[in-house]
Amino acid sequence: MTAAAPIRRRGWPAFDKAAGGLAADLTLYAASAGFAAVTTLTSALDPHRAWGGVATAGYLAATVAVTAQLLIWRRRPGSPLAGLPTRWAVTGLAAAATVLLPMIWQSVERAGGRVDRAQEEVIVVEESGRRLIETGSPYLSHDAIAALPPSEQLLGYTPYQPGMALFGLPRAAVDTALTDARVWFALATAATLVLAARTLWRAGTFDPYQPGGGILRGVQAATVLPVSALTLATGGDDLPVLALCLLALTLAAGGRPGRAGVAVGLAAALKLFAWPVAVVLVVWGAARRSGRRVLAGALGLPAVVLLPILLVDRDALIENVLRFPLGQGLVASPAQSPFPGHLIATALPAGRLLAVGLLLAVGLAIAVRLAHRPPRTAAAASLVCGYGLLVALLLMPTSRFGYLLYPLAFLAWAPALARPESANHPRSWRTRRTPEG
Repeated sequence: MTAAAPIRRRGWPAFDKAAGGLAADLTLYAASAGFAAVTTLTSALDPHRAWGGVATAGYLAATVAVTAQLLIWRRRPGSPLAGLPTRWAVTGLAAAATVLLPMIWQSVERAGGRVDRAQEEVIVVEESGRRLIETGSPYLSHDAIAALPPSEQLLGYTPYQPGMALFGLPRAAVDTALTDARVWFALATAATLVLAARTLWRAGTFDPYQPGGGILRGVQAATVLPVSALTLATGGDDLPVLALCLLALTLAAGGRPGRAGVAVGLAAALKLFAWPVAVVLVVWGAARRSGRRVLAGALGLPAVVLLPILLVDRDALIENVLRFPLGQGLVASPAQSPFPGHLIATALPAGRLLAVGLLLAVGLAIAVRLAHRPPRTAAAASLVCGYGLLVALLLMPTSRFGYLLYPLAFLAWAPALARPESANHPRSWRTRRTPEG
């Protein structure tokens, strides 16, 4: 018998595997250093420029470290200094230098009186926590926002789900660097990502052909990728939402629909961006006859969080969570990155209606696709979330560059969720739990 020909991988899988994963690492850190340097020189936002100055040095240090690893790999491919544990160590150091260090530095300076060391969402979340304690609702009503000076009306809006206000509670109690909402965003994100990565690693579901099984690449996308690092260091409210969604997809890969529903339900109780992921996971569960178990957490948790706020002030909830994001508030949203949807909305006659129409058409196409070809694996669900959100973000009339962290992380996480075809895999989910368990 002749030996089977080795599988030749092309495109991204081949590049991801090249030089034991070090080639992609080097590209990531070098390109990120360039992005951070450009941010320092060109950004109009003070927190972003401050982040870029620190992050550039961190990314350059990681680039030097990976270059040394690559040289070692070429001489001794099996050296531990070029292996996966060392790559994880470099990733950890890069995250510390590009996320934790600038975040702590800005938090300390802000506590010392600097007013240009946090993005508006940090202030908004902390104020929502204070209002939650004082009034039982994190939202101001339409009339209360209208009574504010025009320069303060934007910060009067809280376009998040009620659960996000929990991250503002520490600041409501005491004003210190450690109670900065970004610190709690970071802690929640780190704990959730560790749980997700540990779950995948221990289960052994990673693709043996990929260095790190995609887990490392997914963690890099959610932490040290500039769009994620910059967001967490200067704002940060999107990262806990993203991490919970990744955990939900991880639990789905393990055939745990109930827990997956709880994880994505927690994310949906924080921000609307998790709701499309919840829909995809419900469809995934329905394809496996577990839709109700996913739906219980995915819908139940946001409902439990929303109900008390509805009873306290329904108008304030609608004004903040629906009217403002849809462009019907007293002030316009500052989310105006030059994506196609925004350019169409601002440059063409009736452009906003056209952009909304295109967005609805894409949503309908995705819904049809889900109905006829529902994702039957967590990896497929992650890809649907990634590509679907990417197209939606590009077509939204108002969007932010930072929102790209969602689709990029979902696409990077998908390979880690792919279940190996090998029947003798040593620690497969299939041997631990049934798909319905």
